[in-house]
Amino acid sequence: MAKIGVVLSGCGVYDGAEIHEAVLTLLAIDEAGHEAICIAPRGPQMHVVDHSTGDVTGETRDVFVEAARIARGAPTGLSEITADDLDALVFPGGFGAAKNLCDFAVNGKDAKARPDVAALVKAMHAAKKPLGFACIAPALAAVIFRDAGVKGVELTIGDEEGPAAAIDAMGAHHVTCPVTETRVDEANKVVTTPAYMLAGRITEVRDSTKAMVDRVVAML
Repeated sequence: MAKIGVVLSGCGVYDGAEIHEAVLTLLAIDEAGHEAICIAPRGPQMHVVDHSTGDVTGETRDVFVEAARIARGAPTGLSEITADDLDALVFPGGFGAAKNLCDFAVNGKDAKARPDVAALVKAMHAAKKPLGFACIAPALAAVIFRDAGVKGVELTIGDEEGPAAAIDAMGAHHVTCPVTETRVDEANKVVTTPAYMLAGRITEVRDSTKAMVDRVVAML
């Protein structure tokens, strides 16, 4: 049984991890016969959004505390885990990936990743362990690989032109992709899928996240 880390960026599509994507990723890992380990960094979210209105509230919430809502208890702290503890690592989407794990939502192609997130991804890549990114999370991958000097990694966020152009500008290579499929960079062991970047139905997200997990598992 492999141990697959699932990095959560909070709880809620507008300011944290997308809940459907996160839960369906956890389900797909379990159905594949492997162990999912929920992981989250500690520290404040970029901001808090009222999900009933889309308005920023002015509250302060901690990414780790919010991620515990999805993990059904305390996740493993990002500072408490290393690449040696995991066989693979995946990132559900949600704006938290672009706000709390990096600042792509604000700075686009000039974004920077949290150092602890970047360090874990770089260590997994160096160890040739598979990585998966869903929805907007491939933008985080582009940020980290750019700063690691790894060029031309194939990634997808579906077909949205703005984020795709930013991914290309960071030195990765964006490839369009239907909602329920994946794009796989075999050389770098990176799997990406559009999920809610394109999905209109939760069944499409189920199929998208399962496809990502299945391709990650095939690389173990």
